[in-house]
Amino acid sequence: MQAGLWIDHRKAVIVMVSDKTETTKLVESNARRNGADHSGAVNESHLGKAEDTRERHFDGQLNKFYDEVIGCVREAEEVLIIGPGEAKGELKARFERDGLGSRVVGVETVDKLTGPQIAAHVREHFEK
Repeated sequence: MQAGLWIDHRKAVIVMVSDKTETTKLVESNARRNGADHSGAVNESHLGKAEDTRERHFDGQLNKFYDEVIGCVREAEEVLIIGPGEAKGELKARFERDGLGSRVVGVETVDKLTGPQIAAHVREHFEK
């Protein structure tokens, strides 16, 4: 089985491809960067700590998201990762950390695509 996925920090569209079937799944992330502290506080060290806390929270949410995505494609022998920004590289690093890096057959920068466009891109990649 092969898998391709389009990912950013908000969602992943996963396409699983086998000889006769193709399934698509959407995994949404709860990772959100909250806005700056608007309390009016001037203390820079307090603001720095609040920002650090928000960043750790965001990273924790991303880690849960990446774990869920990897869980969805764990059975795939080959995985293609595509997407517009940093998330694709972060996910590849997670595959490597989890001892699954050899399954990643490509990482490509691809802008926004619809679900059918993602599925077509994945099919074309694995038909080569």
